[in-house]
Amino acid sequence: MAETDKPVCSSCKRRVSNLNNTTRFKCPKCGKYEIVRCGHCREIVAKYRCPGCNFEGPN
Repeated sequence: MAETDKPVCSSCKRRVSNLNNTTRFKCPKCGKYEIVRCGHCREIVAKYRCPGCNFEGPN
């Protein structure tokens, strides 16, 4: 896996490959792009944006 292929948090852009409480899911609006969230951003309810449809969450 190349360095650029490693998953990063959609909010803080940190690599999440070995972090606890990380989650991955498809965009709730378009379902085309994967959203990746680290445990810290989930805990502080940091915003994320879908790169395809610009959906912003969490709501």
